[in-house]
Amino acid sequence: MKESPDKKTVITLRRAIGILGIALPLIVAVGAVTLGNCDSIQRSVSLYYNTVMRNAFVGILSATALFMFAYRGYDYRDRIAGIAAFVFALGIAFFPPTKEIIINCNYEISQLQRADWVRTVHLISAALYFLTLAFISLFLFTRTDKNVVFTPEKKKRNILYRICGYIILSSLFLIVIYMYLIYPKNPQFDRYHPVFWLESLALLAFGISWLVKGEVALKDK
Repeated sequence: MKESPDKKTVITLRRAIGILGIALPLIVAVGAVTLGNCDSIQRSVSLYYNTVMRNAFVGILSATALFMFAYRGYDYRDRIAGIAAFVFALGIAFFPPTKEIIINCNYEISQLQRADWVRTVHLISAALYFLTLAFISLFLFTRTDKNVVFTPEKKKRNILYRICGYIILSSLFLIVIYMYLIYPKNPQFDRYHPVFWLESLALLAFGISWLVKGEVALKDK
């Protein structure tokens, strides 16, 4: 059966969102090392705002935000979640993660500083963004239209959506544990960049769930 233009648009949006989520940490990390003064991975994905990859970081998040805003699901819950993800993604992108104004991996630090609330908005936006992504995977993607037969492929997709959702939640939980309980007493662990890797894992899970929703895999026969 030939797909309608509207369905093709929705599928394309889902795939674009998934690709951008997976690509974000990879693009900024590789770009900062090859094009800038970074000699290692940054402590978190957000800290690439302080590198030559600032525009890429803001651009990818802004594109993801716009795609989430344009996305239409089954009902108002999908719409609300999309708008929430849109707002929180822009909060991450446009409210820098550090009080200090840093240029290119600590190569230059301005004497001027941002207000404390700017970083607070960034952290709250990041936490709520990941929670929204987990909610979408766990509670929205797993629903089945009452007019559609529950297929074996749909059952497999739901398992995958739940795995992705729990990975996002677990990553966020571990980041909080590390930042507030482990890092203050053991700052030497930062050399392993645990926050960056946990954020990247969460973004990978997010991307996979959206790619599967975009019928890249486990499509109904």
